[in-house]
Amino acid sequence: MLLVLALGAAIWGLGWALRLPQRLRWAGIAVLYGAVLGLHLTLPGGHPLRQATGESAALWLILGGVALVGLLYAGAVAALKRRAKKMAPPPPPAPEPGGSFSDAELTRYARHIVLRELGGPGQKRLKNARVLVIGAGGLGSPALMYLAAAGVGTIGVIDGDTVDASNLQRQIIHAEARVGMAKVFSAQVALEALNSHVTIRPYNRRLDEDTAAQLFADYDVILDGTDNFDTRYLANRTAVALRRPLISGALAQWEGQVSVFDPAHGAPCYQCIFPEAPAEGLAPSCAEAGVVAALPGVIGAMMAMEAIKVIAESGEPLRGAMLIYDGLYSETRKIGLKPRPDCPICGGLHRA
Repeated sequence: MLLVLALGAAIWGLGWALRLPQRLRWAGIAVLYGAVLGLHLTLPGGHPLRQATGESAALWLILGGVALVGLLYAGAVAALKRRAKKMAPPPPPAPEPGGSFSDAELTRYARHIVLRELGGPGQKRLKNARVLVIGAGGLGSPALMYLAAAGVGTIGVIDGDTVDASNLQRQIIHAEARVGMAKVFSAQVALEALNSHVTIRPYNRRLDEDTAAQLFADYDVILDGTDNFDTRYLANRTAVALRRPLISGALAQWEGQVSVFDPAHGAPCYQCIFPEAPAEGLAPSCAEAGVVAALPGVIGAMMAMEAIKVIAESGEPLRGAMLIYDGLYSETRKIGLKPRPDCPICGGLHRA
């Protein structure tokens, strides 16, 4: 019997040296076992080969039975593992870029997360979003504050002005102690104090033709809260070229309006609705015509609301529509807007 065991060890060792797969090595052992068992069943008792391999066939039959039971048990265990693997729930989806929420963030955004239309996925989109706000004045102030409060992960703000005492009547992001400071840095102070979980990028300059495209390319959504038509048309051209939604607000004394200009989703652009800037004197600035203090807060908050809906893919943003609010008589109107096929800015998108 020792001779057979030695032969089996030699077969296994030779297969290992030749790097043969285990199944071939086990096949060699099985052939050796079959040959020894065949000798015991066919040769008469006392034959020298039977004497050299253990004399009795019973010993080899018992050994073979034990090996068979072991193989059957191993096969059953493997089958159970395969079945359990099939029945196991699928692994959780890989986390989205931006990382998971901290306990502090979960507490802060709890009122968002319980909203059916927003929830955890919507809040994660807000955290991963990058929003650029043009202007840190009347409209930009409330829009910036609500975007930061809502948890928009990266907020850019571009403005070349400094805080003036006359701004404080309506530009709530600024404070008396920061009069004379660049508006973007004053806004950064307020926003970082409001929410330490968001990143604020201040750009202390005016938006210009040379840098607009490069700047817009780094953001997902653009908010325009400026008070001059040159900047509005520049922002519109750039946003359309880069297929970025442009959320635009405007103010006049007691009345304001807000819309989402997004030709990439079938909506008109700003120039579809306002093909040309009005003649000088027909659209006076806030400094010339005045504006009630709370009006920028109403319209700026609406702009932030539209940005949240666009980012979180919730509800119906004001694409192809304009909401007009009359604060003096507490009235709102919603009018439909259609793209202009001959629009020099976005007409090609609608004809495609």
